[in-house]
Amino acid sequence: MHGYRERLSAPISWWITGMATMFTFGSIVWFGFPLWVAVVTYGFCLGVTAAFLLNWGRATIEVTGTELIAAGSRLPLGATGEVRPLNEAQTTALRGPHADPRAHLLIRPYLRQAVYVEVTSDASQVPYWLLATRHPGELAAAIERSRVPAGPGGPASLAGPF
Repeated sequence: MHGYRERLSAPISWWITGMATMFTFGSIVWFGFPLWVAVVTYGFCLGVTAAFLLNWGRATIEVTGTELIAAGSRLPLGATGEVRPLNEAQTTALRGPHADPRAHLLIRPYLRQAVYVEVTSDASQVPYWLLATRHPGELAAAIERSRVPAGPGGPASLAGPF
């Protein structure tokens, strides 16, 4: 069973801006050369832009019954503590001034909100995961629904660094 799945694809505005910029760049490079140079130039510029945006947008976040998967990295839900959806200001703080260099980050500049997932496993050197998302409330709720409830000696919810 999949509790949540989201692909972090680039927004259409990035596609339009990127293609318009590369079309302009291709026009500058092509000016004064034969037509076949224009075809090669435009094909190359637009192809590189499309490949870049497709590659950047292929990252996914998935919550299964037992683990959290973010861009191929896996975290057992039993090793998670506090899970908190963050607003734009909190996300900016954890990406910048309050960031821990050991944290696992899956962020995109076009996604301004995120989810903070505390890692409680003693074996892990990662203190938390910060996952950019379009739906922070839904992702946090899916993680909470899917993980095993903590017993009497289980992880406790702590106030985050924000």
